[in-house]
Amino acid sequence: MSITIKNESEINKMRIAGKLAAEVLEMIKPFVLPGVTTNELDQICHDYIVSDQQAIPAPLNYRGFPKSICTSVNQTICHGIPSEKRLKKGDIVNIDITVIKDEYHGDTSKMFCVGKTSQHANRLINITQECLFLGIEQVKPGATFGDIGHAIQKHAESNRYSIVREFCGHGIGKKFHEDPHVMHFGKKGEGEVIEAGMIFTIEPMLNIGKRHMKVLKDGWTAVTKDRSLSAQWEHTILVTPEGHEVLTLRQEEK
Repeated sequence: MSITIKNESEINKMRIAGKLAAEVLEMIKPFVLPGVTTNELDQICHDYIVSDQQAIPAPLNYRGFPKSICTSVNQTICHGIPSEKRLKKGDIVNIDITVIKDEYHGDTSKMFCVGKTSQHANRLINITQECLFLGIEQVKPGATFGDIGHAIQKHAESNRYSIVREFCGHGIGKKFHEDPHVMHFGKKGEGEVIEAGMIFTIEPMLNIGKRHMKVLKDGWTAVTKDRSLSAQWEHTILVTPEGHEVLTLRQEEK
């Protein structure tokens, strides 16, 4: 495994890319309403990234992905392709944004509730977000990637949720996906040692039902095998000499 350590110039570019990705999620919030299609959300985000931010939507044409954002609704775990299907009251949707600015990537995702959602959906969303921040809390020089996975797994499973194991966080920089693989399960003290200058995502995916998934015929959309609800949150994290910095933090989280 070859984990790149970013220099100060690269870190500054990653800060900018991360801030832009966060701003897209802030911008799209008022549009996530019953009746909107995920294609419409994709077009709004695309136009904002290209025209307002003068940036590039990283997913578009990445390994053949056809859209500028991922929209994962209800039992879709991740990589949902925007379509003409309309969101309805009670849906939950993850919107995953990655922008490229000056060659560097910023990657983040957030759960949105469409109208009033059920108590069990809200609980899943909240616990998944708590798992993300418990994982982030482990990030500091000298810790291991197993520490991150352990913190997430412990909180998820103590709340009777399962963790999707086929997808993980990843290093990020000039490339969309770099080393390391950041697992959302694991044991304390295991895995690579975390060093200052590393930048990677943490993006736990939790299911109400069993952890097993399948990919649909489109080759992208991952769904729960038992059709149970799934939730995901994601941030891009810089390891600092003292601990960590969340590069994709939104105003609502500050």
